[in-house]
Amino acid sequence: MNPDVISEPTSNGILDRVVKFFVDNQDERTKEWFLSGSITPLIMILVTYLYFCLYAGPRYMAKRKPFKLENVLIAYNAVQVLLSIVLVYEGIEGGWRKHYNYSCQPVDYSRNPVAMRMARAVWMYYMCKVVELLDTVFFVLRKKQNQVSFLHVYHHTLMPVCGFIGVKYFAGGHGTLLGVINSFIHVCMYAYYMLAAMGPKVQKYLWWKRYLTVMQIVQFIIVFFHTVQVQFQPTCGYPKSIAALLTLNAGLFIYMFSSFYVHSYIRKSNSASKRIAKTGEENNNQLECKPKDAVEANTRSAVEATGEVKKDL
Repeated sequence: MNPDVISEPTSNGILDRVVKFFVDNQDERTKEWFLSGSITPLIMILVTYLYFCLYAGPRYMAKRKPFKLENVLIAYNAVQVLLSIVLVYEGIEGGWRKHYNYSCQPVDYSRNPVAMRMARAVWMYYMCKVVELLDTVFFVLRKKQNQVSFLHVYHHTLMPVCGFIGVKYFAGGHGTLLGVINSFIHVCMYAYYMLAAMGPKVQKYLWWKRYLTVMQIVQFIIVFFHTVQVQFQPTCGYPKSIAALLTLNAGLFIYMFSSFYVHSYIRKSNSASKRIAKTGEENNNQLECKPKDAVEANTRSAVEATGEVKKDL
């Protein structure tokens, strides 16, 4: 061994090991599937998405009228409902109904029918997350830029990346429960959006919008505890690092969706109640006519008119 060579790992050496880890551990079953080989196409899609939704789109729409997309939205949301129903069914039948263990479920990398069914469901979920980028595009084209919040963009950008990692390395196992629950939530969510696009006659029955956010929060609470339990099972074959990332991500979403709920529904409701109470109080004050006030007003008028106070006042 050459003593002049430093034995400590260099930054390039660490990077090489990281790259080698991700190359060596990719799922051989899925690496040839669409958008699952290299992450470069997905990165290009996400960069284009962010550029359009945060910069180019708003500038393009600045002096234009909102697009009328009601029929497009009805069709788009109907398709999303159907896809989400299929994902729930495939996730349950592909593992969680009778093949999976809820406390610890390693990834089955074999090509048996059950394992391949779940792998295909994971890929389909990933594709749905890519298609859902259109949610934001429609907001921009309809000039609903207030809907393009940090939470919305963060969620829609992160989920395709999670989908890619799932297909590429962990197409099955413990983390897929997130996809099943999330797809069920999306059945309800896209059904709501589909009905909302049908116009005022239907919108008056959509009083349950706030409960979609509650369902999102409950979803991430379930995922948080479902994934954190892996850390306390030394013999569990599911990667603890991935479980930890899923737990962290669930915790962040619990915080962000809870903050959104408080801001959108609790604080606004309290502010509206205070405004109503204040308006009612002001109206009452304007309508009241106190006898003392009336006497004093008449007295001042009499003094101004005659220079003396009349006794009958």
